[in-house]
Amino acid sequence: MNSQDRKQSSWTPLAMSIALVVGILIGVFMGNPFKSRSWIEGDRKLNSILNLISEEYVDDTVNVNNLIEMALPEILAKLDPHCVYLNADELTAANEDLNGSFSGIGIEFQSINDTIRVVDVIPGGPSDKVGLLAGDRIVTVNDSSFIGADVMKVRSKLRGPKGSTVKVGIKRSTGGKVYNFTITRGAIPVNSVVASYIIEKGTGYVKVNQFGANTYREFLTALTALKADGAKRYIIDLRGNGGGYMERAVMMANEFLPANQLIVKTVGRYKRDEDAVYSDGNGSFQDAEVVVLIDEFSASASEIFAGALQDNDRGLIVGCRSFGKGLVQRQFELPDKSAVRLTIARYYTPSGRCIQKPYDTYADDLYDRVSHGELYSRDSIKVDRSQIFSTSTGRKVYGGGGIVPDIFVARDTTGFTSYYRAVVAAGLMQQFSFSYVDNNRSALNAVKDYKQLLRNMPANERLLNDFVEFASKRDVPARWYYINLSRDNILTGLKALIARDLFGQSAYYPIVNRNDKTIEAALRALNHHKAAFPITDD
Repeated sequence: MNSQDRKQSSWTPLAMSIALVVGILIGVFMGNPFKSRSWIEGDRKLNSILNLISEEYVDDTVNVNNLIEMALPEILAKLDPHCVYLNADELTAANEDLNGSFSGIGIEFQSINDTIRVVDVIPGGPSDKVGLLAGDRIVTVNDSSFIGADVMKVRSKLRGPKGSTVKVGIKRSTGGKVYNFTITRGAIPVNSVVASYIIEKGTGYVKVNQFGANTYREFLTALTALKADGAKRYIIDLRGNGGGYMERAVMMANEFLPANQLIVKTVGRYKRDEDAVYSDGNGSFQDAEVVVLIDEFSASASEIFAGALQDNDRGLIVGCRSFGKGLVQRQFELPDKSAVRLTIARYYTPSGRCIQKPYDTYADDLYDRVSHGELYSRDSIKVDRSQIFSTSTGRKVYGGGGIVPDIFVARDTTGFTSYYRAVVAAGLMQQFSFSYVDNNRSALNAVKDYKQLLRNMPANERLLNDFVEFASKRDVPARWYYINLSRDNILTGLKALIARDLFGQSAYYPIVNRNDKTIEAALRALNHHKAAFPITDD
């Protein structure tokens, strides 16, 4: 342990003590913001403690400001999982995530039980290209342990100058092995609409990756272009979309709703935090049939959009139960350019339900869903039957834990053999596609789009054999019985990834969606006009 680590270790008990004291004082302040006498007394007490530490504590190397920086994340973590403290650098980085681009490895992460878990891999970013996956646990960075790392350390280690490299060790739920990936940092695209195309005659598909500053503009542009190409109905794919700006979700929902329909209501501790937003009737797509796709990673603003269309019987929700985040955060910037994101309200869908799940379920929620069979059977979905609400036409919907879809689609495990899981876990499909494009760059330069690419690619047998050989050289031996069972998954994945590496995300989804059971369910529903307004149980 170096001297810096020893100092930080010796400060830990102090940081926890400061966290406890400041936490109590924040509780006093937040609970009684207008009782100035209480606050003044608490402020004096805190300053007295800090002065005592500064002047009397045995270790004169303690920096009180650093101590407070260490304590603040601990304080806010005691409130709920979404209250966070951001120092000045973290605030800049967080704002970049939604407003522009930045240089890093291209993941969204969360610290759960002292482990950094990858919440999302930004499509087209450096981590996506080497094979990192949502759900991965980062256990080492540059061969040093990353267990227990705080948010500040994570960001400082993973972000860096464009072109520099970082080595990360990854553990996956498939086993105890650590997979090492060397990632070259790059400019991370922050596009919200990553794909839009005519998926079937008269049907447009739009993939929305997040709700950022430009999401509504990108979304409306995509819808308008699809309408010009003949689309009269739409599939809005929010799977894996963890949210962002609530206002953008409201603006998007407004495009589909007739006038005077409640979109979302927020209720806070004080009147100033209460609001109800209604549609203005100026939306350009009020007559279009709409299907919204969600999964267990669709959260926050995604759930506001899905809930608004479901409760108003305006759109059909297809997929798995969503994440379950029904809280509203407000960012309070502090004088030193740091900030606190504090939960100031809960939001409610038009039927009156709050879909926030219990805080104590966060760490094990995905594991519990899998172990209880929820991803494979609608009957296994946990719903709080004490929180039953009704849509405009009387359909039952539930509060207390995410948006339950109108049409449940079980997780497709066809072809998910041990071989397929091994090559996916090691990121070999991404690595092969990158190598394929790199080695055939001169020939591929003449290819204009993904359709031409598919016509010019090697025969399936050759592509599959080349990949199996590639994987064998990287410690995944060929097992042809399982390879043949996974044949369609492997070939579709490889073609989609090669197309993405050539043409970006817009070329990836038209290929990978061809074997997507949720997409198939959405198209069947649209073909039978089950998304016609108003939606009923009939």
